[in-house]
Amino acid sequence: MNEKMKDKLNEKRDNKNEFQEELVFDESEAIKYILDFIPNEDKLYKGHCLTDDDVQYVLDLITDYYEEQGLIEDDTAEEASIDEEDMLQYILAAVKDDKMPLSDEQIQLILQGEFEYGVSIGVYDEEE
Repeated sequence: MNEKMKDKLNEKRDNKNEFQEELVFDESEAIKYILDFIPNEDKLYKGHCLTDDDVQYVLDLITDYYEEQGLIEDDTAEEASIDEEDMLQYILAAVKDDKMPLSDEQIQLILQGEFEYGVSIGVYDEEE
């Protein structure tokens, strides 16, 4: 392999690494984004106001779902197809089992906020 080809290959590799670094999902930033995304009138349910911990709990369930479905690989940023209805049912069941004070609507808003955050940082493509 000549030097010019090596340089091109290294440049492509560097560009891929830069792209993957940009796709870092910052949980603190995501939680703030999601809480800002949800209207104030939807943050209260049965006397419980939606908190950072509630959002973190749902984000953890999303990660659990992805892992159980084999959608997360530590060293790749591959595109995957996600059954959103199946994921929602998984999360609703876990919330019920754990007796978390979250409404179905709040969970759906958290999921929508997580998606919007992902779009804003380039992790997800905008749905058509």
